Amino acid sequence: MKRIRLGSTGIEIEKNGFGALPIQRISKEDAARLLRKAYDGGMNYFDTARYYSDSEEKLGYAFSGMRDKVILATKSGAKNAKDLRAELETSLRELKTDYIDVYQFHNPAFCPRPGGEDGLYDEALRMKAEGKIRHISITNHRLAVAREAIESGLYETLQFPFSYLSGEQERELIAGCRAKGMGFIAMKAMAGGLIRDGYAAAAFMETQEDVVPIWGVQREWELEQFLDVVRSGAELTPERLATIEKDRAELSGEFCRGCGYCMPCPMGIQINQCARMVLMAKRSADKDWKTEHWQSEMKKVDDCIHCNTCASKCPYGLDTPRLLRENADEYWKLLAASGA
Repeated sequence: MKRIRLGSTGIEIEKNGFGALPIQRISKEDAARLLRKAYDGGMNYFDTARYYSDSEEKLGYAFSGMRDKVILATKSGAKNAKDLRAELETSLRELKTDYIDVYQFHNPAFCPRPGGEDGLYDEALRMKAEGKIRHISITNHRLAVAREAIESGLYETLQFPFSYLSGEQERELIAGCRAKGMGFIAMKAMAGGLIRDGYAAAAFMETQEDVVPIWGVQREWELEQFLDVVRSGAELTPERLATIEKDRAELSGEFCRGCGYCMPCPMGIQINQCARMVLMAKRSADKDWKTEHWQSEMKKVDDCIHCNTCASKCPYGLDTPRLLRENADEYWKLLAASGA
């Protein structure tokens, strides 16, 4: 196992963390079994959020009676001090604990600071003084907010999307965190599903000394892959490097990361999937994208009213209506060519 310190928090964790967003899609017992297997396999950092439906409840159920053995991180998307306090109390109850190790502001559109009208940071300081949270942190999808959070010196960790498809701007964030003694937690290390080879992704992360990837896990075979990395490491072999270079060549330029912050669409379009359907189709088995369900979803793109609400909310500044149209046109061509 490879254990590292999470920035200046003093927390020592296994380098590979467990991202608990996907466990909201499985039963309580299946989730508990998966979580305990992750712990038994060496993982001790578990990341969830108040907004991940029942994910916190499942973590609390799985680790009841062994709270001191795991590091729990959760998030709040509250916009004011009152709601932040209420969400913390709910998280504590669901997680069956009296403290959160890493408490994160969940993708705020600004960098909360002491004295702000929103009262968020001041309330977080009070909660820390009460012993209910140990470390104040932040997650984001916006480069400007992430940079401000690093420069502010107010946060102990930053969680941001990072994978081997990321560019110089993301690497600069990691360097900034290193300089400030902040931990860097990588969400979307599989690029929202665009990266298909978990071993190649993990081997890349092994070369990123100060980066803690949190792997989103829903199925046992997915967990086994990353536990194998925990046990034995993942060498960046010539074959895996070739996979990385191939993916970078194929996925360079504009593409939807699937974060979902553009949602909901007033016309019911599943933007975070439809705007990258062609990439997913080219990288998946036929059965994954030829289904009646996805054909029905792609037909909804024709209903787009070009209100541009999705584009205004995209943290990557993408022209999502254009991506939707291009993906829909190409999707139907691919479907016709496949004989479907």
